[in-house]
Amino acid sequence: AERLREVRTLIGFTRILSPGDFGDDSYVAPDRRAPLSRTPPEWLPAGEVRGEGIFLRFDEGTVRTWLEERSRKEHAATFLEAHRRWRQARMREPFEAGFPALRYVLIHSLAHILMRELAVECGYTAASIRERIYSLDPMETGGPMAGILLYTATADSEGTLGGLVSLGQPHALGRLLDQALDAARLCASDPLCAEHHPWRDGDSLHGAACHACMFVPETSCERGNRYLDRAVLVSTFKRNDLAFFGGSR
Repeated sequence: AERLREVRTLIGFTRILSPGDFGDDSYVAPDRRAPLSRTPPEWLPAGEVRGEGIFLRFDEGTVRTWLEERSRKEHAATFLEAHRRWRQARMREPFEAGFPALRYVLIHSLAHILMRELAVECGYTAASIRERIYSLDPMETGGPMAGILLYTATADSEGTLGGLVSLGQPHALGRLLDQALDAARLCASDPLCAEHHPWRDGDSLHGAACHACMFVPETSCERGNRYLDRAVLVSTFKRNDLAFFGGSR
């Protein structure tokens, strides 16, 4: 997208932890959100910024076929249990509500490795690149969806440098994707990272992912670096039966 416009609106405040994982207002209950004023506001503060981005769409048939494998269904159940325990530890009922499914973990994980690779080559800082994940199952309203928007939008000139647009060309994007997937196969924290269980410590909600391989600045991630797993993209030390992009090359 050579011309991208984003409007950011402030609707309220949360403290310590965001019930909505920083992304969807529908998860933030009114009693968890501090209002902007003592009386219902007639207007909200907002700002319009412009920038550029890259949009990627998964082939829906390929995604469905991948999700139907038994190992992927078991992994989805593991993430659902991790999601339930994470919400239960924070007293957020119903505990199963808001689970984005393994489809989201796949798309979100790819977005993160691409953001890290783009930050190295495009000239933008890692904190300047943001993500927007489009993930809906076929049975959900508006579904199916399987797409990624990686973009930068700022109030100054940094949002219009053209670095993302040039790297979004097919010849450049294919190379970047290969580099990102190759880098994801090994982590400086392996085997500890590869063996991380989604519900191991009760304070995280991710599989094989850490600051050395997949995490990005939390302002760039719509889920606060949760719902991530290298194993759903490529083979790792721990798992080789989940990879969407196949095994070793």
